[in-house]
Amino acid sequence: MDVLSEVLHAVKLEGAVFFHGEFSAPWGFISPAANVVAPYIGKTSKHVVIFHLLIDGSAEAYIEDGPRLQLTGGDIVVFPHGHEHRIKNGRPAQMVDNATILGEVFAAANLKPVKVGGGGPVTHFVCGYMACEKDLSSMLLGGLPPIFKVNIRNDGGGRWLEDSIQFSANGTGLLPGGSVVMAKLSEVLFVETLRRYMAELPPEQTGWLAGARDPEVGGALALLHREPSAPWTIADLAHKVGVSRSVLADRFRRFLGEPPMSYLGRWRLRLGAQILQSSSRSVAQVASEVGYESEAAFNRAFKREFGVPPARYRVGLKAAARAAG
Repeated sequence: MDVLSEVLHAVKLEGAVFFHGEFSAPWGFISPAANVVAPYIGKTSKHVVIFHLLIDGSAEAYIEDGPRLQLTGGDIVVFPHGHEHRIKNGRPAQMVDNATILGEVFAAANLKPVKVGGGGPVTHFVCGYMACEKDLSSMLLGGLPPIFKVNIRNDGGGRWLEDSIQFSANGTGLLPGGSVVMAKLSEVLFVETLRRYMAELPPEQTGWLAGARDPEVGGALALLHREPSAPWTIADLAHKVGVSRSVLADRFRRFLGEPPMSYLGRWRLRLGAQILQSSSRSVAQVASEVGYESEAAFNRAFKREFGVPPARYRVGLKAAARAAG
């Protein structure tokens, strides 16, 4: 049972246009926060993850008051919560603020490299933006650090993916259909990054990805995400994954900090919020679809989670969409 696939299907990943850069040392740039980038890629209602693949050269990536990661060829550095961040090599006289050129980059609708720097050794980056459902992705991304990296150059599959992205960045983006190719490669790259990060987690690590890797907790998560509206009990889940109720509850709390039924309740509410946003179905229909026996029970739980009842939540979303354009 592949819980990561179940969740990634639900959060509806949407790859966006790549930013292609060649920087000669010394150089440095400031990448704006996701909420600044989102309007340029038409994803104002989505959560945007930012990531950079270093093809060759070296660099240092960091966020304010955060760790500094040293990057080499094949490294992907990810900012899952969309923080503003800085990437540099050497001591540039001035950091380039990418917020000032986003309009130019995305309006161009191609991948012509942006070239800046002091004329020294060149570092080659391909940068991507991944949009996903805000409420649903919070369950998956919530336990991730603000910045992390993995390397995809240590096996044949990773090298193939890197070569494909580099080849596309060097020409496909300029051809008809190129933006679609790059968007799909962006999605594959992001999923592969999560898989590798998940595999490299230490045994003592907690959080959603660590729980998904655990056989019992991961099996229970897969069942809950595959059939969230089913009338699950802790006894049902424990029987399905082959452990006692107490063992499953303890392991679930260890990795995710809450019991399985509490997690299921939060996931159902986020599914409900997404349906309210993307459809015209009535509140009663949404309640039934996500596993609530009554509209009243759904209303009470939704208000506890989001601060407003479902109908008012939907009205607020529509008002925000109108204000955005």
